[in-house]
Amino acid sequence: SALNTKGARPVGNLAKPRVKTKQVNTPTFDVRTALYRVRGVDLTEIHGLGPSLALKLIGECGIDLTAWPSAKHFTSWLCLAPGNKISGGKVLSSRTRRSSSRAAALLRLAATTVGRSETALGAFYRRLSARAGKSKAVTATARKIAVLFYNTLRHGMSYKDPGADQYEQQYRSRVLANLQRRAKSLGFVLQAIPGDANPAVS
Repeated sequence: SALNTKGARPVGNLAKPRVKTKQVNTPTFDVRTALYRVRGVDLTEIHGLGPSLALKLIGECGIDLTAWPSAKHFTSWLCLAPGNKISGGKVLSSRTRRSSSRAAALLRLAATTVGRSETALGAFYRRLSARAGKSKAVTATARKIAVLFYNTLRHGMSYKDPGADQYEQQYRSRVLANLQRRAKSLGFVLQAIPGDANPAVS
C-alpha cells in the first residue's frame, strides 16, 4: 500500500489478464494491478509468471535490478547460466552451479509450468527436453524466463509471445540455414525432395 501511494502509475493501459482462474493461496488484494502501479510494467505477460509468482520474485530480487548490469549478470547470480570451466582454450565443463536461491527455484517452477503450454517457451522446453532431458530443459527455460523478467523490470520491455508454431518455423529455418552453410563448405548443394517423391531408401 505504501508503494502504491508514492509515484503510482495509471492502470488504464493494463490489458485484460490472460488467466482468470484464481490460484490457491493467492493474496487477497489485486497483485497484478499493484505491481503495475509500482513499476508500470505487466510481469504476467511473461508466460509462466502468474501474479503470485511474480510477487514472490519481486520479494526475492526487489524492483530495482540496477545491481546487475546486464541480464547475463542476473542469470549468473541465479546460477542459471552455464558455468564454463576452460583450460588451455578447451571447455572442460559447462554445468550450471548448484544454488539454494529461492528466486531460481521459483523460475524453475515457472519453466515447468510453461512447458505444458502452446507458447514459444513451451515449444522450446519440449524440444530441448526430448534432446537433452527434462533437467536441462527446466534450467534453460528458467534462464529464458529470467532474462524476460530482467528486461521487463529493468528496461520496461513488453513481451508478446510469438506462439509455438512460429517458434517451430524459426527453428526449422535456422537448422536449414546451418545445413546449407555446412554443405556449401564441403562443396555440396542441398536440394529439397519433391513432394511426390518417396524419400525411403530400399
